[in-house]
Amino acid sequence: MAGARALLRHCPLLLPQDRHGTAYEGFVTAQGRDFHIRILLPADLQLKNARIECSWHLKKVLREYQHILKQRLHSCPDLVSFMVELKTVLEIALKNTQDLHIPRPPEYYSCLVRDLEILGWNKVAYVDTGLTTVKLKAEDSCGRQHLITLKLNAKYPTEPPDCLVDFPIPFAVSWMPQNSLRDIYNQFLAALESLKEFWDALDEIDGKTWVLEPEKPTRSATTRRIAIGSNVSVNIEVDPHHPNMLPECYFLGADHAVNPLRTKLNNNMHLWDPEISLLQNLRELLEIDFPSRAVLEKSDFAKDCGICYAYRLNGSTPDQVCDDPRCGQPFHQACLYEWLQGLPTSRQSFNVIFGECPYCNK
Repeated sequence: MAGARALLRHCPLLLPQDRHGTAYEGFVTAQGRDFHIRILLPADLQLKNARIECSWHLKKVLREYQHILKQRLHSCPDLVSFMVELKTVLEIALKNTQDLHIPRPPEYYSCLVRDLEILGWNKVAYVDTGLTTVKLKAEDSCGRQHLITLKLNAKYPTEPPDCLVDFPIPFAVSWMPQNSLRDIYNQFLAALESLKEFWDALDEIDGKTWVLEPEKPTRSATTRRIAIGSNVSVNIEVDPHHPNMLPECYFLGADHAVNPLRTKLNNNMHLWDPEISLLQNLRELLEIDFPSRAVLEKSDFAKDCGICYAYRLNGSTPDQVCDDPRCGQPFHQACLYEWLQGLPTSRQSFNVIFGECPYCNK
């Protein structure tokens, strides 16, 4: 309670998102300006394993201070101490970031407008009122729509804009002072075509199977958790550079349902054919037909946690299943861990905890 009050005092706009204190979202304030931030802590609340998500603006300001912030995450005893450190670093970063205060010269605007006219206004999806942010739209050869967001600094075109794309791989722009937005746009189109097979493979999976996670996949998402049956699924990690190769596969479910699938994958791995689609390869290696979207509903596989009675908890879905074939109740890992920790009969060996199922007591 004291920690929560201290956090509220130092960062009144940063609020907890759950009762466990593992997710915080809001704003951090420095020099009278608010920057959006989200902090996700692991179940043990260890800062060194925390994940920090922030707005592009804050990320840009703190770009040169990332190593300092990582050191602070490892050394600070609690979240309050880290937020105090973060605000101090942010104050310093804002004072040293001259680009935020440099007024754009007239040449900047005339050059930008000229570049936009050469590129074509039909390719422009958005321009902010200050002419510092431009979003360009493009369509790949399969008709998929894509956006690239350009953040221009005052030295444009001497320096290239920051480019933000929804890609599974880094997008680095090759830039010379004589280049224009058209050069960036052409590089963007080339990158889209290089990712065509990757997106083709995942689009087929999204269209023909029941994907449990992510709920709304972005173009940068490389993983899919695909339903196989009741409380049985496979999580695949696809390599964007080699989408037709065997992906990393991790099965989720009770041992009696998962073990035969692991055996089939291991026995049939040599049959993987890069000339056929990723989905068809998975069908043949696992010797299964994935549940059809035409016959079944997602609710047939998306079962609520047997402890908190919710499907999503801090973005995660139930991924732990009771091994008893007559039960098979799924649970969130965090819920199950907390439940088992409270049982006097549970035991722990290294990082694995053993105990009775909350549902069937097996």
